[in-house]
Amino acid sequence: MFRRKQTSHFNSDDADQRQAKISELRDALGPMSARGEKYCTEACLIRYLEARNWNVGKSRKMVEESLKWRAASRPEDIRWPEVSVEAETGKMYRASFTDREGRNVVVMRPAKQNTSSHDGQLRYLIYTLENAVFSLPEGLEKMVWLIDFTGWTLANATPIKTARDSANVLQNHYPERLSVAFLFNPPKVFEAFFKVIKVFLDPKSIQKINFVYKDNEESMKTLYKHIDPEVLPVDFGGKNDVEYNHEDYSRLMMKDDINTASFWAEDGNQVMNGHSAPESSLVAAKAS
Repeated sequence: MFRRKQTSHFNSDDADQRQAKISELRDALGPMSARGEKYCTEACLIRYLEARNWNVGKSRKMVEESLKWRAASRPEDIRWPEVSVEAETGKMYRASFTDREGRNVVVMRPAKQNTSSHDGQLRYLIYTLENAVFSLPEGLEKMVWLIDFTGWTLANATPIKTARDSANVLQNHYPERLSVAFLFNPPKVFEAFFKVIKVFLDPKSIQKINFVYKDNEESMKTLYKHIDPEVLPVDFGGKNDVEYNHEDYSRLMMKDDINTASFWAEDGNQVMNGHSAPESSLVAAKAS
């Protein structure tokens, strides 16, 4: 009498089905600006599809929101002189080493917070993300976060508004960019703060967070599994005595800014990250 409606099941491991979804999403997005076209590479569309479980309608909405955000805030046009004051203490920077897969590592040291500007802190985060993404080696899409809580107290805690807006930017406009995050030596008092900010994170992001303690051998093994202790800084339980130097880092960022400006030039024809972008100055010992 009545036939049950047949539903097709998407298999993300099937290359033909994946390609069909990518093409469907590109068609659904329609014409774009020159920068929009450059941003929406196949790898980019895949990340948005993965973030929305390969639902084309939801992925389209997410991409469109990101394109609107990028058109309004123009993250690719942020330059080092504008944000360098935020980096003077080394509270966040792209590391001079990579993980075992060659992914960029972004080091954060929240105890070294040196400003109180919500906008300034947010723009520096965005600048760092853009730089880390831009300099990823070909074929890599994700980065690693290494967050050092040495010396952190509630006095250093990020304001809730900044934490919320940062989480929104990361999850809505840089989907599937985080490979793994290590929270190194967080104090007990941080656990209560983390419960507050965790409500702003999606389940996928939470699953990527690892608490690591220097005096806990098992947790350190997790860190060493991703980052070779030979390149890992001594502060994080490694053997590398590298330290952040603001003057050196500033020179490297200025060089990267030149490459970034060239890439995003309206008449450029390069494709972003892993698909023919000009080579960066490789702050991160080559390498989101």
